Amino acid sequence: MMASARRTWPSVIAGIVATLIYFGVAELIARGLDVASAPALLIGQALIPLMPTALIKSAIAVFGTHDKLALVITIVAGGAVLGAIIGWIGARRRGLALVLLIGFGLLPAVVGFSSGAGLVATLPSLGGIAVGAAAFLVLIRLADAPESETEKHDRTPARRGRRAFFGLAAGLSVVGIAAVAAGQSAATLARSAAGKVTKLVLPRPATSAPEIPAGAELDVPGLTPLVTESSDFYRIDTALFPPSIDAGTWTLRVHGMVENEFTITMAELLDLPLQEHYVTLACVSNEVGGDLVGNAKWLGYPIRDLLARAKPHAGADMVLSGSDDGFTASTPLEVLTDDRAALLAVAMNGHALPRDHGYPARLVVPGLYGYVSATKWVTDIEVTKFAEKEAYWTTRGWSTHGPVLVASRIDVPRPGATVKPKSGDRVVTAGMAWAQHTGIEKVQVRIDNGDWQEAELSEELTSDTWRQWRCEHTGLSADTHTVSVRAIDLDGNVQTSERRPAIPGAATGLHERQFTVE
Repeated sequence: MMASARRTWPSVIAGIVATLIYFGVAELIARGLDVASAPALLIGQALIPLMPTALIKSAIAVFGTHDKLALVITIVAGGAVLGAIIGWIGARRRGLALVLLIGFGLLPAVVGFSSGAGLVATLPSLGGIAVGAAAFLVLIRLADAPESETEKHDRTPARRGRRAFFGLAAGLSVVGIAAVAAGQSAATLARSAAGKVTKLVLPRPATSAPEIPAGAELDVPGLTPLVTESSDFYRIDTALFPPSIDAGTWTLRVHGMVENEFTITMAELLDLPLQEHYVTLACVSNEVGGDLVGNAKWLGYPIRDLLARAKPHAGADMVLSGSDDGFTASTPLEVLTDDRAALLAVAMNGHALPRDHGYPARLVVPGLYGYVSATKWVTDIEVTKFAEKEAYWTTRGWSTHGPVLVASRIDVPRPGATVKPKSGDRVVTAGMAWAQHTGIEKVQVRIDNGDWQEAELSEELTSDTWRQWRCEHTGLSADTHTVSVRAIDLDGNVQTSERRPAIPGAATGLHERQFTVE
């Protein structure tokens, strides 16, 4: 027999509320215990390797560095939908609904325990189940309060009961959502603090980064700084919650097709002659004109010297680097043994690496997209062959080699801006251009469909870093105009207007922007 609407909808609402309370309470318990075992994080971490590449790239394109927060929100929303379904079942079979709530709530605990996190990883889920199930039962009992004979004729008490039910349901929902938000905010603050306050004492570099020349930064308001603040540096990786690694116990194993396998500790690494280099990194998922690119000063030990100590065998052509969180990257051996500033880095912009950016050690390789080179929380380097081993993204169909494509973008004016010409009829456009380890030869700009005009370039810091550009335009009518930019590298490669990437997954094309002249 079909359950009445009077019983179904309160049960559905109770299921949704119970799920939100489950996620919220579990989030707070996880933050209190300082463990990465909140259900939303455990579920998300399990889902990331199963997601299609197209879906991952779309998420990055839409949400950028907020992709992980978007995933957490999606998981909580999906959990609420599942809670609604369980509540619908509960309108007919209350016992089964309770069993389903407990069963699905236990799944993240099982995932956490099976990943080796220990019994403590189950506590957030268990706490969330207890409070969520209690909320479900309280709401169900409130909704099921029987009507007396008087109430059947006088609906006022029944209306009061419904108001009490919906009021409690709304209040608990707000509490659950607020708890999830508070937990995620606390996690973000904790990661930031962990990156700034560390016990890692950095040595003075044996080789310091070059001084920034006077002409390396153009005086244009709104133009991106030459050096990106660590807090503003983009973060794209596969870890929903960055690993917490003690630098005192961290080790890096170098092995595989080598004569001398060895393991290095952090103390040993810091005793080596470290070098400082400015290097611009870019994500392969960066859209044309996007901000998934940044430039920082890195301190580390040359990877080529580590490999020289290991003495790779003839025939080896790839280095498979592994992260503490299970991520791997395949980097051409020749790239790590040439003269570029490929580093096993321990510091960023004069401070120990932030936790989000790989503390205590990561790889930094100029000229390659991060998915084949920029392994964070690195713990393993294996010398091998492309024909024998695959990395995290190459198993998902991505290119094994990821050279950075020449690119440029417009920072000034902002999209849709209204510009008032200065000094008569002069309008300034400006932006950034990069072609790591090759260098930028020139940048060209055009307005609407006019001729390409060569832009002024800032002084080059190194060929591994981006450069600023600016261009002046005169005689523009009071109208809406389109500005386009393209860069040309020192090898003659031109940023093309055709959006056909040289490697799968990399976006190419001219960056265009509209603005209005008063």
